[in-house]
Amino acid sequence: MIYRWLTDLTVTIHFAFLIFVVAGGIATRRYRWLIVPHLLCVAWAIYVEATPGLVCPLTPLENYFAIRAGRAGYEGSFVEHYLVPILYPDGLTRTVQLALAGLVMGINLAIYAWSPVRRLAGKWHRASSDSSASREKSHGRTIS
Repeated sequence: MIYRWLTDLTVTIHFAFLIFVVAGGIATRRYRWLIVPHLLCVAWAIYVEATPGLVCPLTPLENYFAIRAGRAGYEGSFVEHYLVPILYPDGLTRTVQLALAGLVMGINLAIYAWSPVRRLAGKWHRASSDSSASREKSHGRTIS
């Protein structure tokens, strides 16, 4: 009973880690203290996906608990076992692994770039509004 629970817990943690890797950048915009842990997790995920034969340590742990619980373990990685059958029914190839690593990197680059771009656009907009307001005042008009 305990091993079945530990298997489910490990799978849940593994899935939560993947969600954090892909979408954690959104949380870092509000909670700045998450930036370093998030970037470390992203680096680890890209490293695991891009390195041939490397498997996340949670995968063998899941298998260990599953076998102890009386279930069969599985071959390959967490992504191959749980996500690829949903996204890519034919199986995981090296090209798909590299594409997934690139996708993770691209999503996170876009999320991290969005905030500075928005800030710069806001400063530019405020600066142009301020200069417009000062021109309006110099001509005797006020903006309401």
